Amino acid sequence: MIDVAFNGIKIGLVLAFLIGPVFFTILQASIERGVGVGALVAVGVSLSDIVYVVICYFGFSSIMAEPGIQVYMGYGGGFILIALGFYYLLVKSRRTAQGQVGKLGDRKKFRYVIKGFLINGMSPMVPVFWIGAVSLATIDFGYTSSTQFAVFFTFVLITVLATDIAKAYLSGKLRSIITSRSLMIINFVLGIILVVFGGRLIYLARLMTLS
Repeated sequence: MIDVAFNGIKIGLVLAFLIGPVFFTILQASIERGVGVGALVAVGVSLSDIVYVVICYFGFSSIMAEPGIQVYMGYGGGFILIALGFYYLLVKSRRTAQGQVGKLGDRKKFRYVIKGFLINGMSPMVPVFWIGAVSLATIDFGYTSSTQFAVFFTFVLITVLATDIAKAYLSGKLRSIITSRSLMIINFVLGIILVVFGGRLIYLARLMTLS
């Protein structure tokens, strides 16, 4: 099973180094709120990944691969990302510019888990990746038993979560040199990134409806 675990780590590292809105969300949360909050975003991302792995394992990957489903996910995920983007552009950046970064209660901290879950879960590329991972495990690596699948995906998920927390830790180290103006710029840039990714999802979904 060592080779199965090693293959899982390799695939996990590939996913971990893909740059997308999740990466910038973890970066922003860690710099503004600290390592713990960035880690909460990472946990939310990991939970959405687990959901997709379970869906793929139980044979629903063909449903997720349906163009119609991907179109709805593209539109839904695109609008969510754009809404979050405008929130960071119009509200969050203005608050941080004014130094309005208040303390977080337990309920508000939980929102960061939900944020990570939604930003990762609503991207159509995420289920595509996991469908590809299942195909890779079955066809390329030749895994057929439930034990092999369990070990493989456990190490994939652990690797992704560990690297996301590492990103949060490294980003959190920058807090001591970040000013309110820097936070405003970070939130503004994150807002632009989310709007761009959201617009791209809607554009791709539109192309799928025309094809």
